[in-house]
Amino acid sequence: MAVLERVGSNNGWREARYVKERERMVEVQLRKRGITDERVLAAMGRVPRHLFVEEALRDQAYGDRPLPIGTGQTISQPYMVAIMCQFLALLGAEKVLEVGTGSGYQAAVLAELARKVYTVERIAFLAARARETLESLHYTNILVKVGDGTVGWEDEAPFDRVIVAAASPEVPAPLFQQLAEGGRMVVPVGDAHGQTLHVVEKVNGQMRVSTDVGCVFVRLIGKYGWGE
Repeated sequence: MAVLERVGSNNGWREARYVKERERMVEVQLRKRGITDERVLAAMGRVPRHLFVEEALRDQAYGDRPLPIGTGQTISQPYMVAIMCQFLALLGAEKVLEVGTGSGYQAAVLAELARKVYTVERIAFLAARARETLESLHYTNILVKVGDGTVGWEDEAPFDRVIVAAASPEVPAPLFQQLAEGGRMVVPVGDAHGQTLHVVEKVNGQMRVSTDVGCVFVRLIGKYGWGE
């Protein structure tokens, strides 16, 4: 658990406004749209989303939309972060693999909900910036790695949960292999124009898939995604 915000005398009014905007985000964008997991709602009420975007975009940080974070990538819409975390059904003791660190925001939310988060980002600049932000917020249960997330993180497998924050043409085989028996993965699957969230469970070594919620993510680049 991190110490999330330190409010100085000069910016206290601004931070107080962000707190109010975050509370409204949780109530209006999440709870009223069907997010029922109280742990997810509480986590997203704690994590300061505005610190994961450029300063010029901070006034938009709690809006109901994704925002650019550079290099053609985005920070996901709050609702999408919440629904994916809800589908993971985290209880607190899990070891989680995240593919697509991006800004680091979703990793922070996951870190509030799970024991340990291993997150992989293919773009070194984004990984470095995310690591810096997460360290500034005193998260100690997140490891950030630069690499091809579609091949997973074999040295640390198996994982109780896997979450993929980019669109894949199919469920990446290595990620399913690294999922623990009884584990769960959430991944957007489809083409470049639109996807559906797939909730994948490993039952007796076999893949059991249910689908829910249409979405549009940036493409998952890598050996087991859309190629290098």
